[in-house]
Amino acid sequence: MQSPHGIQSDAFRPPIMGRRGMVASGHALASQAGIQTLQAGGNAVDAAIATAAALFTAVEMIDGSRGGAVFLVPLDLPGVGRGKPTDKIGQRALNQGEIFFDNVRVPPDYMVVPPVNYTMQAQVTLAVANTGMGTVFAGVARSAFELALDYARERIQGGRPIIEHQSVKARIFEMYRRVEAARALNFNVAMLNAGRKPNLTAAIASKVTSTQTAFEVASMAFQIFGGAGITKEYPIEKIFRDARISMIEDGCNEVLGLLGASQLAA
Repeated sequence: MQSPHGIQSDAFRPPIMGRRGMVASGHALASQAGIQTLQAGGNAVDAAIATAAALFTAVEMIDGSRGGAVFLVPLDLPGVGRGKPTDKIGQRALNQGEIFFDNVRVPPDYMVVPPVNYTMQAQVTLAVANTGMGTVFAGVARSAFELALDYARERIQGGRPIIEHQSVKARIFEMYRRVEAARALNFNVAMLNAGRKPNLTAAIASKVTSTQTAFEVASMAFQIFGGAGITKEYPIEKIFRDARISMIEDGCNEVLGLLGASQLAA
């Protein structure tokens, strides 16, 4: 049996899926009837409400060699299970949860990216995602800065707005400097990657810079808000929680930095 990508299914052993909770690792066998996926699991966006999943996974050929592939997996197939939505500290509007695969059979024509194209597709996907993360969290950093600036103008301490105090002025300017640096980098990366094969190293630089800046600026904003910042009355507490998650979202910043360095060294 031959897939649309010209791969003989009897020479192919896809998805390698691992223990529960891991994304895209383990084992599967291909046969005339389809691809047999063994015990698998992963944490996915919209897991509780999605009707299909794009599964990026390792694959094993009949000769024992390994690669990767992407499958479009309908989530109503027999053997697919779902956990409850993850109860997160931040980004709570983003539905996430676990998906479990228990001997799920996926036909070969559900493979949308074959092993020969997997590396390129994975890099493009990561580059696009990281560029988007850079854009979003440069905006999150800016929102934290603007909230702190407005509050510093309004909050009266010692008979005058706290923005007139030297220490607050210094903190406000440092926040502004970091935000504008992150925005400028992300704008350049977005323009660089528009309409062409995305530059992964640049995208990683944007994501790491913007998310780190969002967290640092939100933390500095907390200092300006003082005790008021820990209440639900002001949105800075939500921004702080959302920004913290971003540093492990779409790849934790430390691992992404190593990947970016490897790209530069290649």
